[in-house]
Amino acid sequence: MALIAGLIGGGYFYARWRFSQIPTIDVPHLTYPVPGQPFNILAIGSDSRSGLSSQLAQQTGASSVSGQRSDVVKIIHVDPTNRLVQIVSIPRDTVVTLLANQSLYGKYNRINVNIGSGPALLAKTILANFGIPINHVVEVSFGGLVNTAEAVGGVYLNFAHPVRDIESGLYVSNPGCHNINGPQALALTRSRHLLYSLPNVKWPVDGVALYRAGNLSALAAQGWNYDGTSDYGRITRQNTFLKAMFSRVKGSLSNPIKMNNFLSNLPQGIAIDSTFTFNEIIGLALRFHGMSSSAIQTYTLPTIPGTLGSAAVLFIQQPVAQRLFIQVFGKGLVAPTNPPPVNSAGDTPMPVIAVTTTTRPPTSTVKGHTTTTTTPVTTTTVNPFPYNPVPCNP
Repeated sequence: MALIAGLIGGGYFYARWRFSQIPTIDVPHLTYPVPGQPFNILAIGSDSRSGLSSQLAQQTGASSVSGQRSDVVKIIHVDPTNRLVQIVSIPRDTVVTLLANQSLYGKYNRINVNIGSGPALLAKTILANFGIPINHVVEVSFGGLVNTAEAVGGVYLNFAHPVRDIESGLYVSNPGCHNINGPQALALTRSRHLLYSLPNVKWPVDGVALYRAGNLSALAAQGWNYDGTSDYGRITRQNTFLKAMFSRVKGSLSNPIKMNNFLSNLPQGIAIDSTFTFNEIIGLALRFHGMSSSAIQTYTLPTIPGTLGSAAVLFIQQPVAQRLFIQVFGKGLVAPTNPPPVNSAGDTPMPVIAVTTTTRPPTSTVKGHTTTTTTPVTTTTVNPFPYNPVPCNP
């Protein structure tokens, strides 16, 4: 979305030149989208440290992590006709039926092991398991996220609580509207072990030692509580960051210096599939340039916790997941050829064809001379995770 917003503001020929510098990846067997019809972009957040400074690479575990995993897997459904963008996030620990490398990982394993063989295998796995055709691929490394955040001068997020994640390096010591930039942007979007406190509660001197020892109750006694939502919480924070980034890029369109800085940094850590053309992106930009980030709809694949061998994993929850797929992807879905297991026993039932529900507008009925109007009931849901940030204006 930031790519689309950036290119529309860069001037056609200059933006085209910048676009040509973005690395491309060959992803065979992509389904070419029908012009004007809905299509799906597979957005992969790779944990590759390529493009990071040596210091930041070490801080993010380059010395202890080998290979490459897709710790972020999002399917962006774009409907140009209705100007609708929906994002479905797949938690990294979701178990799928593997199409390759079964001698290494077994028949079933987490979805994030697939990226080691390239994005083509991940796209094929999503199609085979969930019946969701992939039309385009965008891959962003750690360095790509850092460079993009720095190019727009960071994003503004409001924190109602101080938060800290020792594993990712995130630390926001005071509530309020903060500029999240560079390494902190990476730390926020990687955070899976969030701790939060009430305002004015300082981080304890022995806090790191208590955390490393697993003594979360002692930390709670000192005012710091463990989030515990793991990848679900991380996905929520990632989506918030993406919306704030989209707004930030759109706000930079009128500033040539900022826009040039953004376009200059796009090739660093970002790659797109070779079939994604410049004119296609420009067409999307023209269609969506007036869209607010608040109109982007985000969902997380419904899953249930379980075990695979001795490892804690997530299994797809049916038929809830299929209802979500039908709601988002509609008639674009195809029958899965290799459905994922739904439990540790390895049962792989074909998904139940679920009927979607819709929100109906108020209706009026007339009986005799009396008109009765039925109005949908509106309920207010209290945010159960108030420590998660929300976009803000400085």
